[in-house]
Amino acid sequence: SRALSLKYRPLKFSDLIGQDSISQTLSLALDLNKVSHAYLFSGLRGSGKTSSARIFARALECEKFPTSVPCGECESCKSSLNNTHMDIIEMDAASSRSIDDIKKLIEQIQYKPAYSRFKIFIIDEVHMLTKEAFNALLKTLEEPPEYVKFILATTDPLKLPPTILSRTQHFRFKKIPQNSISTHLKRILGLENVKFEDEAIDLLSRNCGGSLRDALTLLEQSIIFSKENITLESVSSMLGALNPSIIEDFFNSILLKNDSKIESILKEFESYEVENIIDEMIIFLKYRMLSKDSRYNLIVIDRF
Repeated sequence: SRALSLKYRPLKFSDLIGQDSISQTLSLALDLNKVSHAYLFSGLRGSGKTSSARIFARALECEKFPTSVPCGECESCKSSLNNTHMDIIEMDAASSRSIDDIKKLIEQIQYKPAYSRFKIFIIDEVHMLTKEAFNALLKTLEEPPEYVKFILATTDPLKLPPTILSRTQHFRFKKIPQNSISTHLKRILGLENVKFEDEAIDLLSRNCGGSLRDALTLLEQSIIFSKENITLESVSSMLGALNPSIIEDFFNSILLKNDSKIESILKEFESYEVENIIDEMIIFLKYRMLSKDSRYNLIVIDRF
């Protein structure tokens, strides 16, 4: 009954999809006990920023520290997984953005951890803080007590003052590749015992904009819509997207000079966004080129 995005949320760095360089750097920092006092995670929504922040915080508090793989069995790990850890404080800057909110946070910093080695503050959507709030946070962020760690997360790092950026280690989370998303979704469907067509999952992966959370939301929607048998037709219908098979018919009709079929498909194209049609055409031609289809030599592809 749990949402797929929660059920399959990464619990260790090796679970992160499409962020290998970040996972490796953070893991080494933990294993070698070379941890900075402040980090900034920026990138597209659903790229793994908050999950990484929670994994990093859990590893710092784990009884087996220094380690990049939290044991998941000690009391600290268990309370962290249940979001009840007293020394890991999460704050949403979208709703708590004023100088008064930051003053309350600074007050908490004065007190040592309740029962762990660090007091960790995870501030999500940090770019939403007011100018006054940033100024109040600045000094604390630069020279916090040894037992305090900051992990800031944002989808828009350009809105952060340079003074904040210069005081943090900045990790840029990239857009997750379509192939990585597609492979991950297929693995989840295997675990959930849901039937699917590969082409349907590939189409789903292309329509999530590189966000894994969006992909999982769409996947959950498609499982319900298709009654646990995900087909290309059901996904394209649910998304209101063009079925890639129509693109293949269109190009084949051109090669066969079937004018009536071309006209029929062009009328069908009128129901879709131009961007969607062009994207599917480019993807189709790319796969034809990679598969070395004799009908689609480089001259023909270039003409198209």
